[in-house]
Amino acid sequence: MGISRSSRDKRSATGAAPSPYRKKRQHEAGRQPAMTKLGARRIHPVRTRGGNLKHRALRLESGNYAWGSEHTTRKTRIIGVVYNATNNELVRTNTLVKGCVVQIDAAPFRQWYEAHYGQAVVKKGRSKEALAAVTEEADKKSNHVKRTIAERQKEAKVDPLLESQFAAGRLYAVISSRPGQSGRADGYILEGKELEFYIRRLRAGKAKHA
Repeated sequence: MGISRSSRDKRSATGAAPSPYRKKRQHEAGRQPAMTKLGARRIHPVRTRGGNLKHRALRLESGNYAWGSEHTTRKTRIIGVVYNATNNELVRTNTLVKGCVVQIDAAPFRQWYEAHYGQAVVKKGRSKEALAAVTEEADKKSNHVKRTIAERQKEAKVDPLLESQFAAGRLYAVISSRPGQSGRADGYILEGKELEFYIRRLRAGKAKHA
């Protein structure tokens, strides 16, 4: 018997088993879960109904992540899975699914921020040489670009919770694509209330296991 997506075998609220009025059909068929893991990119194409293709990601190591408040997206490396509301086993095995919280490399976003605003995202933990390099790079720009950067700096604000993550070089993000269906692990950086919520959940989990 194959995996079926029909609900004919589900019992009613009172526990009564339905009487089957037909057998399984091809259009109700399901498949084994992809269980996408962290690793060198490996994607299998799967022929689906109507001759269409799904891209079954078996291994992924990077994705495109959006920084919503700054309206920018960068491709970056996925470091690991840190939280999954469904199952802690998926965290332990670094399984990438939609809705899980992952840590991503902050470097591409830090580089974009420093080029866009002409100032460092976070000064703590950075050497004087690194901070001087950011200033020098901004000074090389034309006067027109310098004026534009000066205007941008008036609006340049980073969430304190994000600042501490930039200092560590890792950002929390959520996967919003379906790796087992589209072959991509894309998502967005956590900010604001959503970030506060997940940090509370992570701390609660650590305290529980401690």
